[in-house]
Amino acid sequence: MNRIKNSFIICVISLVFFASCENLEELNINPNQVDPAVVDPNLLMPTIITGVAQNVLSLGFGDIAGVMQHTQKDGWSSGHNDYNWNVNNKSWRGYYDVLRNNDLFYEKSVEGDLEFQQGVGLIIKSYTFGLITDLWGDAPYSESLLGDEGPEFYQPAYDAQQDIYIGILSDLEKANSLLSKNTYEGIIPSQDVLYDGNAAKWRKFGNSLALRYYMRLSAKDPGMAEAGIRKIISDPERYPLIINSSDDAKVDYPGDTPGNSWPTNTVFDITENGAYFRLKMCATLVEALQSLNDPRLSVWANKIAIPLVLDSNAPDETDEIVDGNRRVSQKIVDDYIASWQTPIDYDVAYVGIPPSTFAAGAYNLNPNLEQGVFNPHASQLNDRYKNAQGPLLSSRLISAAEVHFILAEAALYGWAPGSPESFYNEGIRQSLNSWAVGDSYDDYIAGAPYSGLEDIMLQKWIASWTAAAESWFDYRRTGLPDFQTGVSAIRPALPLRFYYHFNDEISVNTENAEAAIDKLEATQFKGEDITNNSAWSKMWLLQGTDKPY
Repeated sequence: MNRIKNSFIICVISLVFFASCENLEELNINPNQVDPAVVDPNLLMPTIITGVAQNVLSLGFGDIAGVMQHTQKDGWSSGHNDYNWNVNNKSWRGYYDVLRNNDLFYEKSVEGDLEFQQGVGLIIKSYTFGLITDLWGDAPYSESLLGDEGPEFYQPAYDAQQDIYIGILSDLEKANSLLSKNTYEGIIPSQDVLYDGNAAKWRKFGNSLALRYYMRLSAKDPGMAEAGIRKIISDPERYPLIINSSDDAKVDYPGDTPGNSWPTNTVFDITENGAYFRLKMCATLVEALQSLNDPRLSVWANKIAIPLVLDSNAPDETDEIVDGNRRVSQKIVDDYIASWQTPIDYDVAYVGIPPSTFAAGAYNLNPNLEQGVFNPHASQLNDRYKNAQGPLLSSRLISAAEVHFILAEAALYGWAPGSPESFYNEGIRQSLNSWAVGDSYDDYIAGAPYSGLEDIMLQKWIASWTAAAESWFDYRRTGLPDFQTGVSAIRPALPLRFYYHFNDEISVNTENAEAAIDKLEATQFKGEDITNNSAWSKMWLLQGTDKPY
């Protein structure tokens, strides 16, 4: 697995040929850019791979990490901590930009009879459309990339979510066939920033993605899910999977410029209230990891700088640093709790911020009350997340750990041979390996024994660090882990989807967007949303499942 090559920067600048689908009527090609008619599809490969990777990380390390209680922000936090989303944010424009570049890549691969590149293009298409329908529901699919064929496609129809999933799984089946050969023409390994032109690894990626999507359908269409999972598992020679962390689909960051560096780096963002300092560990994850004596905690988080010590016998105004600890009186603590309605955490090692708390910035007697600053009494992310690049700073698209947890769930339902416990154990092993703490496996597994679905989903949630969108999709499907919102959340339940964006989606394709909105099913948490276009409405996938609420 390669780092993103420096050529990625050139590709991003010169190879984003198409405007968004809403503006296809204004399509122009800059004569100074590479001509799409003659472009080598290999030159597009870094752009489409890194485009997907950036979207995945912006979800799983961004607001969805807040929803799934991996992290909390203590500055500019309402979208992250409290789900304060609306019709004016979270556009799918960037996803369709990837798809247009990928469509050109695939088209040129077909013209050149390049079967490896065709297989890659189908996997990228499937992954990106999968994200779109997972996040929004119904969406432009069959007509979405036809804008250059005429005005009749400027407002593409929204395909039913069920049909999008069927199309995705069909494309992944085709990709599996294309990538099943021993030799290929026209591969340039340096342009494949994911697998260096290794068709066998791409094939495992595509089949693992199909396994993910069959399980995604398990609550809505268990018959289809079971048949698909059985098909894949029963023929490992025809459907190889990612079962070892060395084959994980992940893309690293070069760290040469602000645009290709890890998003919380302090190399290019040196401000005291920059992204790194705004982001803190969430108490939900910290406490789960502590209860399991999980070695990943020290990989992901720093210990607090100054522990708090309550001296109940001290004079009322006592607040001082003694031997590296902050010693405070009972009155100081009582006054804080009265002001913020939040308890104090006296843990001497790791402290996370509770989800959706009004006191995120002031949490745990923080003496620095500006937005997004260092809090000596709460855990920052590990110092590695200050770096622009590093061996563990990757966008994780799919992993061996996830595959084994899917297999554990399938075995639990009787859809796969073998023991759920053995797959569960292997999922943990592969996650520990991917975070460079694999030598802790024997001790860890003794304290995390398997007992059922809750354990599978707990460990799968933990393993989704920096890729929390996948755990969000699992939560919607299973209701697990059983998370509760905090007091500042704008609704007393976790959200289920993104709003259709007004400017980028509704206003430019009103009839089709409104038809999709009408198909959404409102829940009791719709609140003040005027239409069914709510983050608390159920898309087709969740309707009739009684999940997660």
